Amino acid sequence: MKQSIIHIALVVRDYDEAIAFYTEKLHFTLVEDTYQPEQDKRWVVVSPPGSTGTTLLLAKASKPEQEPFVGNQTGGRVFLFLNTDDFWRDYNEMVAKGIKFVREPKEASYGMVAVFEDLYGNLWDLLQINANHPLFVRNG
Repeated sequence: MKQSIIHIALVVRDYDEAIAFYTEKLHFTLVEDTYQPEQDKRWVVVSPPGSTGTTLLLAKASKPEQEPFVGNQTGGRVFLFLNTDDFWRDYNEMVAKGIKFVREPKEASYGMVAVFEDLYGNLWDLLQINANHPLFVRNG
């Protein structure tokens, strides 16, 4: 059996501001932006540059009970993990573009890591996994 997670839904306040953040600040690719008239919503999918794995489904909060979760989908824990092939290139560019880091870069046993906020406050790890780490070997 082979299965995979293809999308992770990320609750956003506004489609267009979320698309702008991910494509302009993080260089994600806009994979799809399709209006679904039967539900009066859009199917918006973005993907990190060069990625062939899991994508983000930008899901606009459509009910009042969903709105408090914009920016806080995991109760303040790191939610998503963005692995890169060049930590310092991406870190420096993100800082230059005004992305807020809440934990400065550090070297850990598994590689380099720093924690940043997306436009809504969700926490992300920016990572460069060491070549000898099991995650790198499996996905590298």
